[in-house]
Parts: sequence; C-alpha cells; structure tokens
Amino acid sequence: MDRVKQDARGDDRRAPHRASARRTPEPEEPPRTGQYRPSSKAPAQRVTEDRYRPGGRRTSAEPLSASWKPHGETPRVPKEPPPKSGLAKLTKTYGWRVYALPILVVLTVLVVVNTANSPAQPIAEQSAPPGVESAGGDAAGGAIDGDGEQGIPENPAKPVDLKVPTADLPNGSPFTQAGKGSWHVVPGSGPKIGTGKLYTYTIEVEDGIDASSYAGDDAFAAAVQGTLSDPKSWTWDGKIALQRVDANFPNPSFRVSLTTPETTHRADACGFQITFEASCYRKSLGRVLINLARWVRGAKAFNADMTGYRQYAINHEVGHALGNQHVGCGGNGQPAPVMMQQSFGVSDDYVSMLNDIPGGDKGKVAKDGRVCVPNAWPNPTP
Repeated sequence: MDRVKQDARGDDRRAPHRASARRTPEPEEPPRTGQYRPSSKAPAQRVTEDRYRPGGRRTSAEPLSASWKPHGETPRVPKEPPPKSGLAKLTKTYGWRVYALPILVVLTVLVVVNTANSPAQPIAEQSAPPGVESAGGDAAGGAIDGDGEQGIPENPAKPVDLKVPTADLPNGSPFTQAGKGSWHVVPGSGPKIGTGKLYTYTIEVEDGIDASSYAGDDAFAAAVQGTLSDPKSWTWDGKIALQRVDANFPNPSFRVSLTTPETTHRADACGFQITFEASCYRKSLGRVLINLARWVRGAKAFNADMTGYRQYAINHEVGHALGNQHVGCGGNGQPAPVMMQQSFGVSDDYVSMLNDIPGGDKGKVAKDGRVCVPNAWPNPTP
C-alpha cells in the first residue's frame, strides 16, 4: 500500500499507482450546444472551463455576463415604422409650402370678403343715379315709382347735351366747385309749423365751402327755415307740419344740405347726366341737395330774382322729400307749379325735352307750347 502524506491544509494526496501511470485516452467531449452537461473532468477544471465556455452554466458567486453570441436565440427583426399619414407625406415632399398654402388661401378669402363687404367709394359718374327724384332745377330725374325711388336707367357714356337755352347756369359770382363730401349741421331749431303729419329736418352745409360765396351758414339756415315756415309753403293746406331740429335730434325726416357742384355730380348724389347744374332730393341719403352753383347764380327763368329762385329751389326739392312728382305748366301765363322744373325753364316745350333722356319723366310734361311764369310757392295765393 502507498503511504499517505498530509500537507499543512489537511488535504490528503495519494501518489498514483504505478500500474495506472499509463495515460488513458480522455473520453471525447460532446459537442457544445449551449446546454449544461456533466463533465468527467476535475471540478476545478470544469469550473474554470465552464466559466468561459459560451453557453455554459454560471456557478454561484460568478458575475453576470452576456454571451457574445448566444446559441439558439431567435434573431430580432427590426420593427417597420408606422405608415406615414397623408400630411406627413406632403410635408416630406413639399416642405414648408404645405403650411404656407392654407395660410395664403385664408388670407385671400379674407381680402375678398373684406372687399365685398366694404362700402364703394363714390365716383363722379356721368349718369343719373336711382333715387334722384328731381329733374329740373334739380337733377335730371326719371320715372318715379310708388315709393319715390327711380329704376336704374340705361345711361349714356357721356352727359346728354340738350339744347335748352333757358337751362344754362347764368353768369355771376364765383363759388366753391368742390367741397369735402361731408356736411355739418347749422346749430338751431324752430317751432312746429302746421297741423298735419310732422316732418322734421336739419339744415346743413358741406364742409370746405368758402362762406363768402353764400353769406355764411346762418344766412343759408335763415333762408331755408323762413321759406318752409311761410304759410305759402307746404304747410298751407293743414296736411303737413314741418319743424327744424338740431344736430342732437335722432333721425330727422330729411336734411336740407347746401352742396358743391362736384359733390352733387357724384353717382350717389344727383348725378350729372345732363350738362346743366341741378339740385335734387336723394332718398337713400335722406338729403335735399341744394346745388351751390344754383344757390349763387340762380336760373335764367327767374332773371335777377335770386330770393325768388332760392325759395323755389327749397320748396321744389323738399316737395320731392314729401312725395311729390314733376308736373308741367297748367296754362299760358299762369304761375308755374312749384313741382315744374323751373331751373331749366317755364316752357313745356323746353322741359319736355327731359322726357326723352334715359331715366326721364317719360311723357309727364307734354310738348304743348304752354309757357308759365316763374313761381316759388306750392300755394302762391293764400
């Protein structure tokens, strides 16, 4: 028997038997499959080999480590990105234009809507506008329907040049040709005149007029109020009452407004279809527009009677505001009706020429040879 030798740690080590000294072949190691298999090698050797063998079992107290090439692991397939939306595709293709286009569309729509809703700027057109209810001494007028408004006529490209010798503006003092297109109310009010249906009115003057040409606001206001308060005016038969009101009165029935020629020529005022200066009543504006040129110069039919002509102009245009229409001469030598177009003349043959223009009175004044005398009042003989 072999002797036993004990070292300092108490381990016994035995020398191998001589007969076993012959080297026996080690059994063939099975193929490595990543699974643990028992080994015939010494424990220490197996531990060392298992520790570094890929797929080997980890023993206790060993640090965790991932296999550099795990066996039997299913390869990971990268996930496909979700399909892009239509907006994302458009953005990738067209970039910032995708966002700019809707903004431009919105801005365009806003501009179109704003333009459509914005009020049109008045333009001095050579045409008679709808709603002008006066045609002589006054605007060219037209066929007036039941509510006092005219239809829109087919207007010529330029003013009609009628040969009416008594319709030209007389020579005389200078006047302001163009004002600012806005008006200011002349301060003041008055008592109710008459016993019938009440109509209220303000007296106004266009801004930008040289006051020396018409003697100032107070003179114009006194002429208007004095005329409409006269018993020969529209209150004479007890059916109508008139009262001047101040600027703080809400919604007067109409406004008597001294206005420059350029403003009266505008399409939204009296128009300028004929080449004669005229006043008018514009229902859509609620204004009796007294043409400054006529106020300063008068009319040939009245000769030098400026006071008589101004009274006529006020009564005639206010007559339109009260619903009256044009008429012709009643007979030779008679006072002309106040609703006759006396600014153009007191002869039916002259005034009837206005019938044939587009928007004219269409036969309301006959070409009958009658000639009246000028008259400023609805009721000249109270």
